[in-house]
Amino acid sequence: MANFKKNTKGDTPAISTASLPDIVFMLLFFFMVSTTMREVELKVQVTMPEASQVKKLEKKSLISYIYVGPPLSAYQATLGSAPRIQLNNSFASLRDIDAWITSERESRDEADIPMMMTALKVDQDTEMGIVTDIKQELRKSNALKLTYSTRRVFENL
Repeated sequence: MANFKKNTKGDTPAISTASLPDIVFMLLFFFMVSTTMREVELKVQVTMPEASQVKKLEKKSLISYIYVGPPLSAYQATLGSAPRIQLNNSFASLRDIDAWITSERESRDEADIPMMMTALKVDQDTEMGIVTDIKQELRKSNALKLTYSTRRVFENL
């Protein structure tokens, strides 16, 4: 009969790293596809007010945001601490809203223009007078679909 010897060294074979670059590139591609970049750099401080009944919007790509609040501390030396309006990445005045709405409409597809909406992200300590002035300018621009951004409050049952 044949004599069989058992391997007594007991060394485990090395782990193959041949597929490691494939895994790394697959993870890199996944994070590149799933990550969204911030479109607007906030220059105003916005602490959104609380609301008990909130409805989530479906198509956020059709929403144009107007930010209102006190400037960040980096801008307070030149602008003061009064609430300011921010459209996209720059400070604006009430007179700039009409031109901004027009440029937002021009940048969208013609079929999407009737579904466009303007969202106000207003700091909770901002007085209502500036919000009313913004709403009047939006009416002049015929931007009549308006929403307010809030944070939801969960009530204890």
